[in-house]
Amino acid sequence: MAQIRIENVRKEFGSFTAVQSSTFTVEDGEFFMLLGPSGCGKTTTLRMMAGLELPTSGEIYIDGEEVGMKPASQRDIAFVFQMFALYPHMNVRRNISYPLFSQGVPRAEVKARVAEVARILKIEDIIDKPVGGLSGGDRQRVALGRAIVRRPKAFLMDEPLGALDAEFREHMAEELRALHDRMGATTVYVTHDQLEAMQMGDKIVVMNHGVVEQFGKPQQIYDWPATKFVAKFIGSPAMNFLEFEGMVGIGANCIDLPGKRVDIPISRQGAKGKLTLGVRPENIHFSDASHYRGRVIATEYLGTTQIVTLTTPNGDVKARLASSQLINPGETIGLEFDRRTLTLFTEEKGRALLSEANEGVLQNG
Repeated sequence: MAQIRIENVRKEFGSFTAVQSSTFTVEDGEFFMLLGPSGCGKTTTLRMMAGLELPTSGEIYIDGEEVGMKPASQRDIAFVFQMFALYPHMNVRRNISYPLFSQGVPRAEVKARVAEVARILKIEDIIDKPVGGLSGGDRQRVALGRAIVRRPKAFLMDEPLGALDAEFREHMAEELRALHDRMGATTVYVTHDQLEAMQMGDKIVVMNHGVVEQFGKPQQIYDWPATKFVAKFIGSPAMNFLEFEGMVGIGANCIDLPGKRVDIPISRQGAKGKLTLGVRPENIHFSDASHYRGRVIATEYLGTTQIVTLTTPNGDVKARLASSQLINPGETIGLEFDRRTLTLFTEEKGRALLSEANEGVLQNG
């Protein structure tokens, strides 16, 4: 397996820029997620890694070798598509073995490697069945088997579970991650599903409009989003935004909201004008002692938890609470925030201000 480095990679289609100067590194053996909404540039980035698209500028390194202008056949990678891309006239065994026969691998070795892949993927019982009669999950296993059997330097996967129903997709995500761990593979995986990315990934790149907004470990990105876009895109419900006019000086440890001074992590940057306080729903607590009030406008029951929506002087917020806590629509409640988890954003570019809590994450990516 291999490290993959993307350095200042840009891709233009005529006057449209699909990827803007992206830079990040996929370490050897990582399960790396490219995450973002449709049209953000994640699939284009993956296709450039694979050699299916050539970059307009920048460099791509696989296992230390610059491959940006090499065709896909010379990169020693395996690509897994969303729609399986199997050969319908072949059975499972022939689909998996085809890449090896096309490379001239001896028949005895082909047989042994196909048997090994069938055992890993638990498809021995369907190995001689035609692919046309298989379920979506089994077809995806066959597509994975065809990639695995080649023993490439890296696996590139473009929403491989996107065509499956929600329940089976969750099951296949667990299996795919377990398979990755057993093989010690380097895997780059494209998805628009933030829950899938958080569940499976060692590292995540979040993209928007062709720009890398942030990359890092899932917990880091969730706790300390670098931009308002990341804060909205990661998390369900998304991070709350309380907008206010004010000033934050270097070394400040609080801000003023109507009727309440809110403690924040010590600021390493200063800003003034329109600012936004970001707080996750699970980090809002109700307190009769607080003078910062919100009026309950809706509740959503989710089993063990409930989502309570309140209107405040700085906009609507959602709080995640235990479902056993009795909340009535129309009730006015005092709100407290966990200072360790708060993030301040500038309005102009929507970027997070550095603080004592997030500076290691935002500076080191």
